[in-house]
Amino acid sequence: MLRADHRDTPSWLLLAAMLLSFLAAQYHHRFTVDPIRAAPAIASLMTLGGALAIGRYTARPRLAAGATAFLQMTLFTLFGVVLAYALAANSGPLWDARLAAADRAIGFDWPVVLALLDTCPPVIWLLGLAYHSLTVQMIVVIVALSGMGRFNTLRTMVCAAILSGFFTILISGLTPAMGNLFDPARYVHLWPSIAWLEQGLISGLRDGSLRVLDLTMLMGIVSFPSFHATLAAIFIWAFGALPRLALPGRAWAILTIVATPVFGGHYGVDVIMGIILAPPAIIAARHLTRRRQPSHPTGSAMPA
Repeated sequence: MLRADHRDTPSWLLLAAMLLSFLAAQYHHRFTVDPIRAAPAIASLMTLGGALAIGRYTARPRLAAGATAFLQMTLFTLFGVVLAYALAANSGPLWDARLAAADRAIGFDWPVVLALLDTCPPVIWLLGLAYHSLTVQMIVVIVALSGMGRFNTLRTMVCAAILSGFFTILISGLTPAMGNLFDPARYVHLWPSIAWLEQGLISGLRDGSLRVLDLTMLMGIVSFPSFHATLAAIFIWAFGALPRLALPGRAWAILTIVATPVFGGHYGVDVIMGIILAPPAIIAARHLTRRRQPSHPTGSAMPA
């Protein structure tokens, strides 16, 4: 039987901190959970918990590592989205004007970019698929790393994702934004961005009309920094531990980052800051999850 690895503890502690942060943030704006629609999420968590228990009991480290990673990322998604909702319900004035001004200051001319992109349907499909494939990328990375026994990289990747995600959500509470919106009706081929589709959700959180959580319809509402870009950048690093997947995996993750402003409805500065957050998150996660050497080698005499 495998014992729980203490190097997973930092990620569990971060998840606990996210849950406590949600409970504190929603103190003045109480949220309730639709119990019927919570059933699929509960079933998924129980299934992953069962897989983890089987992996440990039968001494199958690859199964245990993969189940742990999936369980932690599933909990992170649930806790992260509801925390972002609670912070949005308490947030102040929108930062869209400042973020748009920052984009203009560094040369992003989105009307020109969108008009040019609208003339290239194959590029739209390629970038759109890349943007919406982030969950698939996560599944591929977790399965590949656990299957190949790259447990250190897997543990670091998950911890970095949770750490950076927690940080971006907290920042978003201080810098709320509707996103870099464009009306898809003005274009022939462009799809509606996630930000365009989330306008009603964000407005409902801010005006108090939305206080019931549907766990089957949770959507990320963080604009600045872009966690989509951060997570894709972390995957670029993680794919480096998978020689056969390194080139295609990294290329696809780069396309995901390129697609994020248009299909996520992010400002350019959102994406830039999201990319910048990835390296320190990986460095911090490597430090937090590294194997601690015992103070005294096994078999050595202890000081009196």
